[in-house]
Amino acid sequence: MEAPRIAATIRNPAEPDRFWKGLFRVDTGAVDSLAPRRRLEAIGLAPKGRRVRRSDDGNDIAVDVTTGDIEFMGEIVGGTILFGADDAEPSLGATALESAGVEVDPRDRRPRRRPAARLPGIRAKAR
Repeated sequence: MEAPRIAATIRNPAEPDRFWKGLFRVDTGAVDSLAPRRRLEAIGLAPKGRRVRRSDDGNDIAVDVTTGDIEFMGEIVGGTILFGADDAEPSLGATALESAGVEVDPRDRRPRRRPAARLPGIRAKAR
């Protein structure tokens, strides 16, 4: 079954008017999100470091990484974004999905919001 795709926006947190919108593959097998290098550079995001990741062919490669705001399904999260090749398919990794409270239904593979999580020690104010 093909991985679902959802519309998402990568935004430069230092310059919020600079952003890129695209269709992202939902990749629960990846930790971090990924976007084409040319798209990240066009909105002013530069590498902040490198991480070693395993490529599709099983080789370990060093990849440039940055951080940015990721908006999807009405949520916004700060996340780590890998610089992919200029023609790479953008993807949302598990940390962005988890941070936004989104899970993938195992039956139909569609992303859905999780029920609200309990916040220990916090009470709603009476109106």
